[in-house]
This record gives sequence, C-alpha cells and structure tokens, in this order.
Amino acid sequence: MTHRACRAWCCIAIVVAMKEDTRTTNDWAARQLRGTAPPPPDLGEERRAHRERRSRVMWSVWYGSFNPRRRRPPRRLDDSRYHSLDWYAAHLLAVSVGILVLSAADAFLTLTLLFNGAHEMNPVMAPVIFRSAAMFTAVKMGLTSLGVVLMVFLARYRFMRLIRVDLVMYGVLLIYIGLVVYEMWMLKR
Repeated sequence: MTHRACRAWCCIAIVVAMKEDTRTTNDWAARQLRGTAPPPPDLGEERRAHRERRSRVMWSVWYGSFNPRRRRPPRRLDDSRYHSLDWYAAHLLAVSVGILVLSAADAFLTLTLLFNGAHEMNPVMAPVIFRSAAMFTAVKMGLTSLGVVLMVFLARYRFMRLIRVDLVMYGVLLIYIGLVVYEMWMLKR
C-alpha cells in the first residue's frame, strides 16, 4: 500500500510506502480471529471424579477438629490485622464456661434477691428486670455470651496495647466469682 502526500518542490516524500506485514504468528487466538485455526480438541468425557468431595461434612468437621491448620497468627511484624484461628487454647474453654455458669448463677441470685426486696443498681438492666424475668435472663446471658465469644476470638491480642485479652477473661471470671459470693452473702443476711 502506498501513501504519498505533500510532495514538496524538491520531491521529498513526507509519507513513504509501507511494507507489507510478512510475519506469521503461531498464536492460536490470532488464527482463531482469522478463521484459520482448527477447532479445540474434544476431550470426550469428564476427567473429574464423579463423587462430590464437599458432601463429607461430618468427616470434615471431625478431621478439622483434631488437625487444625491455623493455631497462631503469622509471625510477620508488620501485619497487624486480625487473624482467625482454628485452634484455641484449652484454658479459654474452661474460663468461658466458668464465666457463663457464673453469669447464670448471678442472674438467678439477682432475681432471688429482687423477690426478697432488694433493688437493682444497674441502670441498664433495671428496666429489663421489671418487664420480665425471662427477658432479663435472656438479655443477660446473650450479652455475656457475645462478650465471651468476642474475647475468645481476640484472646491473643492486647487490650489497649497493655494487657492480653485472655488475661482480661481471667479478670472477668474473678469479678463474677466475687459478685456471686457477695450475692450469696446478701441472701444469708
């Protein structure tokens, strides 16, 4: 293809003839676009296994419970995001169950003290108690459970960069022990 334009008085061409593209490509996509490519090979039958591997739910739960992959966060110092774990320390279960059992005992003792003439000092829970005892128990156990689960998830991190959250859980357990002992002392009075 020849393009000639703007010939000057001294016969110098500004645009010269373009050479024909003689390169050949082995690219399958280019041959497909030109219509010269052979059709893709037919594999005939499905090569994947016919058994669905995701159908073994109970096996996965059982296997994952005893062979966890993520036991601690990565060792990268610059990565401060939250890292989920598959395996938590056994003492966290004992502390969590202790907090929940003492919370249930606190709810029972609080209701018993209220029926015996005591007054609720917690301004958040006072309206809930006088509405319904069942609602009070449900709200108290729900909030306590949510807090315990959150503390277990964050057990390896530091609260306000000072104290580890699993140690905060021990503090909450000690506070509940003191509260239940105080409520039992009030009942005996």
